[in-house]
Amino acid sequence: MLERLFRLEERRTTVATELRAGLVTFLTMAYILFVNADILSKAGMPAADVVLATALASAVATLVMGLYANFPFALAPGMGLNAFFAFGVVVGLGVSWQVALAAVFVEGLLFLALSLTGLRSALLDAIPRPIKLGTTAGIGLFLALIGFENAGLVVADPATLVRLGEVREPLPALALAGLLAAAALLALEVRGGLLVTILGVAAVAWVTGLAPAPESLLSLPQLPRETLAAFDFGELLSGTMVTVVLAFLFVDLLDTAGTLLGVGQLAGFVDEEGRFPGSERAFVADAVGTTVGALLGTSTVTTYVESATGVEEGGRTGLTAVATAALFLLALFFTPVFTAVPAAATAPALVVVGAMMMRGVGGVDWRRLDEAVPAFLTLTVMPFTYSIANGLAIGVVSWVAIKVLTGKAREVGALMWVLAPVLVVYYAFLRAA
Repeated sequence: MLERLFRLEERRTTVATELRAGLVTFLTMAYILFVNADILSKAGMPAADVVLATALASAVATLVMGLYANFPFALAPGMGLNAFFAFGVVVGLGVSWQVALAAVFVEGLLFLALSLTGLRSALLDAIPRPIKLGTTAGIGLFLALIGFENAGLVVADPATLVRLGEVREPLPALALAGLLAAAALLALEVRGGLLVTILGVAAVAWVTGLAPAPESLLSLPQLPRETLAAFDFGELLSGTMVTVVLAFLFVDLLDTAGTLLGVGQLAGFVDEEGRFPGSERAFVADAVGTTVGALLGTSTVTTYVESATGVEEGGRTGLTAVATAALFLLALFFTPVFTAVPAAATAPALVVVGAMMMRGVGGVDWRRLDEAVPAFLTLTVMPFTYSIANGLAIGVVSWVAIKVLTGKAREVGALMWVLAPVLVVYYAFLRAA
């Protein structure tokens, strides 16, 4: 049954590999269960309800990705989008979180309609190959930055923005040791190298007291009381809220497209011509997640860049996503264990996978600046602005602009002629609003 459902043999994988990859993916993104609740609680939402909504929405969306799309990608409420929900919409515009949830729900339905028509997949295929390669590398740098930050190896600095952390401190030093161990295990082709590293660093941190060990194994989840279908559609027809819906839609579109391109390239799903067969099903899973998430009580759900860790662990089918979805549901009962895994334990996996995602930049012709500069902007803006969407946007706009300025407008595809001006308008007017 599993072979028939997931085509394991065709994608050269096994059940054991897929399950292990699902566990690695979950461990690297389980933080969202509690970070999301912390952020959305600033908008006045009950944290307990948000934890449940986050886990359930992530499980549903990831399950759809696995069973319907058969891709090893996991989904959860997006970082950045949750901050925009809480601080940009609720706090900044002074609307209720019920109105903001209604905006996310409408955005999810619009996203679903665009996915079913195939427009999103056509847009994904139309993005030029150098930008796709830059996207993969940019996500790699983005993952590495997140990993360094989680490990305490890179910290904020008021003068230089970032600087080296206190590497002599025990936890950053442990994370650095884990990074070297992970690289060595993967170089030796040890199966489960990333999982071994995560569990090993976590165990050392618990035993030495660098991170608190789980106080218990089980906890009983509470049912949502206030956020379930708590929509207020009263203000959605106002000009401001229409802009908010469009902003949610646009950032979700770019973020998901960028992640699918980057992680799909790593997994070998993108063909030599830069097309991603079956991507419309992945987009549907993303849209369903957003719609269900809003219904349960959380902000926009999107495909997670941390899925790359599971792909690098060998995950190639939807069984990886199904395993991750099951763990999101189990997390509701084993919250003390999953929350006790310190960020320093998952950081090495993020950095090593980031390094592996750099391999695609060799395909960029760096001697042709009309192609090299857009690729370079794509891969650098992602980590520098902490946004996959921003990187992909600057790549598309710069590609079209440079081609026009160098007399090569005929190399610009039809959809790029549409997308580039829309991006300019969005960033010049709608995003600022």
